[in-house]
Amino acid sequence: MIHFVLHDPQDTVAVVVVEGVKAGQDLTGWIMDADRTISLKARQDIPIGHKLALQDIKNGDTVIKYGHDIGLATADIKAGSHAHVHNIKTKRW
Repeated sequence: MIHFVLHDPQDTVAVVVVEGVKAGQDLTGWIMDADRTISLKARQDIPIGHKLALQDIKNGDTVIKYGHDIGLATADIKAGSHAHVHNIKTKRW
């Protein structure tokens, strides 16, 4: 079962595509551009449609989704953690 998807192998976050991701759960992700899968353990519950950190992201780092800069981390985000508006902000304002 695929739990999250990403386009580019260099992405630092992916999108959860199933309901009910729970902390401690082993997850499988699909890298679309490379047509391969990766594994990661969820550190937190993550709602469908929200982002999952694929690697440790430091406060101030640029966050990459689908091969594009989507903003800055406003806190340290551990791999497997929920990445959303509470710890990422746009660079637009």
